[in-house]
Amino acid sequence: MNFSTTLLLILAFVAANLPFLIERIFFFKRPAAGSKNFAWRLLELIVLFFVVGGVAILLEGNFGDVHKQNWEFYAVNASLFVVFAYPGFVYRYLWRRRGA
Repeated sequence: MNFSTTLLLILAFVAANLPFLIERIFFFKRPAAGSKNFAWRLLELIVLFFVVGGVAILLEGNFGDVHKQNWEFYAVNASLFVVFAYPGFVYRYLWRRRGA
């Protein structure tokens, strides 16, 4: 169980940073304007949050029954996912020089 928890945290960290590191829209289509805007990155972040949540439910299902959660659980997980995305955000918008 410890391995699956570590795997899930690493997966969440990588998935949270992917929208800020990859220029393709949903990893397939190049944007017409040359660079995708923040709205696309935010949409990808939300979709990847639900993908990682689905993987978490599958991993939990392997160990037994999936526990029903309240809204507080999902609010904390969404906040953690946004915190995980902070290094990618800093790299994309704060650290890199404009025009680079």
